[in-house]
Amino acid sequence: MDKVNILGVHVDMVNISQATDCIMRFLDEDKFHAVYTPNSEIIMLAYKDEKFCKLLNNADLLTADGIGVVHASKILKKPISERAAGYDIARQVLQKMNYTDHKLFLFGGKPGVAEEAKKKLLEEYTDLNIVGTRNGYFKLEEEAEIVEEINNSGADIVFVCLGAPKQEQWIERNRDALKVRVAMGIGGSLDVFAGKVERAPEIFCKTGMEWFYRLCKEPWRIGRMMELPKFAATVIAKGKKYKQD
Repeated sequence: MDKVNILGVHVDMVNISQATDCIMRFLDEDKFHAVYTPNSEIIMLAYKDEKFCKLLNNADLLTADGIGVVHASKILKKPISERAAGYDIARQVLQKMNYTDHKLFLFGGKPGVAEEAKKKLLEEYTDLNIVGTRNGYFKLEEEAEIVEEINNSGADIVFVCLGAPKQEQWIERNRDALKVRVAMGIGGSLDVFAGKVERAPEIFCKTGMEWFYRLCKEPWRIGRMMELPKFAATVIAKGKKYKQD
């Protein structure tokens, strides 16, 4: 797949459907795959942290979860056609899994959220095979137990919803121990699946204004939102020094 180098992070130039098809192919391969969906805030973190940047680039699939990343790709003359958010990709993966024998494990969120997400997803996808759930509150010494629980479930894919960068770091630390074929970091998606958080209306998502909707609903995000102009300025000032293949 073609990639665009955004401040050192090699983002795959795929849309939602292409990313979904790629993950479904991963599920048919007998090996582990890591899937991350960085937004501009995550890429800025990687820009400042070489170790985290290498971690992201060690993934099998990186998609542009954020309109800022899409705009950055255009500035760098390698435009990504659309924002491929983790939630939207996960939705399409669930639709396709509903007609297969693949098994899903839900990991993350506050106590009770993963179970509620499972309940609501099974109401929508009646043939979906969800083989386990686990909340995202744990101590480092409990990781081996969590990995064993996931492995014993027989899951082919695990949605890891711990928020960035914790979820990517968790996947990287445990990739050699996990027996799943896909581990996908998708942030707060479990809260949306469970009905705890409302997704922005489609018009906001399609016009790249989801950030504005979320800011109106959650004003405390203003500090995090200030990373967006910093990201844009950094791409304009520094982005072209990164070699494009």
